[in-house]
Amino acid sequence: MARARGGRADAGEEEGAPDPIDIHVGRRIRIRRILLDMNQPGLAGKLGLTFQQVQKYENGSNRVSASRLTAISKVLGVPVEYFYLGLRDSGEPLSAEEQRWEDRIGDTDALELVRHYDAIRDRRVREHFLELVRAAASADHSG
Repeated sequence: MARARGGRADAGEEEGAPDPIDIHVGRRIRIRRILLDMNQPGLAGKLGLTFQQVQKYENGSNRVSASRLTAISKVLGVPVEYFYLGLRDSGEPLSAEEQRWEDRIGDTDALELVRHYDAIRDRRVREHFLELVRAAASADHSG
């Protein structure tokens, strides 16, 4: 049985494996950073860190302290609570379908698509763009 951080032993936890909460918070940092079209060195510079430290936060291998998370929230323009959205209170793992969507939402291409869609100010252009994406998805499924 592996030792959890803080000295408590938890069944099924691997020694040295990132905590699922740290992974979730890191993923949310990455998602918000990409949606703002900010790279890791850019975020690191605003926080007085190296981009390697930002990488470690984003992949969950390093925990983000409360004070650092507060600083990150200010730089990224979201409340601290943003980083915890989507966590399950029960501690249960995500279903396979939920995990698939969680992984897809964090995909760089998907985030870039959302960022560019959001930048379209003309409602009609946005509607046409969405129609185009729907048609492309439909054509992909039909053949």
